[in-house]
Amino acid sequence: MAIREIVKYGDECLRKKCKPVDEITKRTKILIDDMLDTLYEANGCGLAAPQVGVLKRICVIDVGDGPVVMINPQILSQEGEVEEMEGCLSNPGKWGVVKRPQKVVATALDKNGEVKVYEAEGLFARAICHELDHLDGVLFIDKVIGELKIGD
Repeated sequence: MAIREIVKYGDECLRKKCKPVDEITKRTKILIDDMLDTLYEANGCGLAAPQVGVLKRICVIDVGDGPVVMINPQILSQEGEVEEMEGCLSNPGKWGVVKRPQKVVATALDKNGEVKVYEAEGLFARAICHELDHLDGVLFIDKVIGELKIGD
């Protein structure tokens, strides 16, 4: 496994729409392992493939309950709205209030190609929405309500 460099704001890779994963290969699994290592090294709760320069529909999330791998994820339903502070590993030192669903139901393939359904709420729901936005070239700063805050 390896720590990959996290792509920062301004890199055009972050603004491109990702392609679906057609086949889960050994290279795909190495990418996922590297993404998890990178996520933990950066002390984040989510990381999408374009954040490490790969335009594939893959993200990894860990909000404290263990790692979740999402390949070709889709949100099936959402409920409620919550405005909370968000940040991003690709925009270090920047924070802002973003409106997201309180609950989502999402589906994705896991690392072994099995279909998983996730009923998420709170931080997990927020992380899913944030990472899926990355897969469509959307950044949290595009959705900030009010002022973007700068600082640690």
